[in-house]
Amino acid sequence: MMMMWQRFLVRKNERGILLRDGDFVRVVEPGEFRLWNWRQRYALLSFALDEPAFTHALADYLCRNEAAVVEQHFQLVELADHEVALRHENGVLAEILLPGSRQLYWRAAAGQTFTRVDLRENYALDPALVAGLTQPSLRARAVRNANAVLLVQVPENHVGLLRVDGKLLRLLPAGRYGFWRCNREIVVELVDTRLQALEVSGQDILTRDKVSLRLNLAANWQFDNVELAFARLPKPAEHVYRELQFGLRAAVGTRTLDELLENKQVIDEVVSAHMQARLAGFGVSVHGVGVKDIVLPGEMKTLLAQVVEAEKAAQANVIRRREETGATRSLLNTAKVMEDNPTALRLKELETLEKLAERIDRISVFGGFDQLLNGMVKLTN
Repeated sequence: MMMMWQRFLVRKNERGILLRDGDFVRVVEPGEFRLWNWRQRYALLSFALDEPAFTHALADYLCRNEAAVVEQHFQLVELADHEVALRHENGVLAEILLPGSRQLYWRAAAGQTFTRVDLRENYALDPALVAGLTQPSLRARAVRNANAVLLVQVPENHVGLLRVDGKLLRLLPAGRYGFWRCNREIVVELVDTRLQALEVSGQDILTRDKVSLRLNLAANWQFDNVELAFARLPKPAEHVYRELQFGLRAAVGTRTLDELLENKQVIDEVVSAHMQARLAGFGVSVHGVGVKDIVLPGEMKTLLAQVVEAEKAAQANVIRRREETGATRSLLNTAKVMEDNPTALRLKELETLEKLAERIDRISVFGGFDQLLNGMVKLTN
């Protein structure tokens, strides 16, 4: 008969649930006791207090039928669909309870406090709570259900577009933010407010005289009013790109190749004026436009090279004729001076003799200096 008595033990860091034929009997405090357990009708379930949540299938039964037991041994947290709760253990955030939750926690577990948050009143988290959820990998213990919060870091020189259920609510300046994701769809889009570069490359455009050109354009643009820009434009950067294309085609397609080559600045001026007019009232502006490259077809390059070569040859011929005419006119004037002035003629003869003497190592003179000069004059003639 002694074999029918069974010893049961509940340790100090545990609580027990005694069952009879699978039904709840009572909560067992730490200690040792014996029961007449004929046919193994009794069973003892042990729960370590290291895990404060009571998640057994009996939880719903206890909440419905054992109010006194729940009041004595558990903390009951019941949340509406518009509520969340923050559970702290010994002052440290341990869990976020989701809307509609009903959960039992052992009173004998670590000191716990619960803070309810009404999601209808505010979707933004307190800054202190945001700081506690930042960098979860550096916490000694992870916060359960932390994915119920959207954490956002807005860098310097950026703003964040806060959209709740698809509606743009406000702009977020640089800083750190947290938002409740429960019962709503929250998206934060980061926008760079600094001056940004945009290149329109490889644009094949026909000039007015049917010459195909390939152009590369560069521009700098910036947001003037971020909220207005995203209210009127789904993708402002793409809109600026398309308008630059249209402006470039308007500048090139209405002019001949010669006009473009004579004044390349006209493209920049036309595109800038086009962008200023087309972007007015959209919250964005272009601060600088410039054509980087104008690429001609191969045949046109050859023709232009020939034209340039011919122009340069003609210019060289004109310069050569001008110099020859000037030299002839100078010789004629010199001859007239020497004809009327024997001294000038004599000086010219001496100059000629000096130039010849520079090229001769040795000179033998016979018949005097006058005979030498007369002979030199005959040689030059």
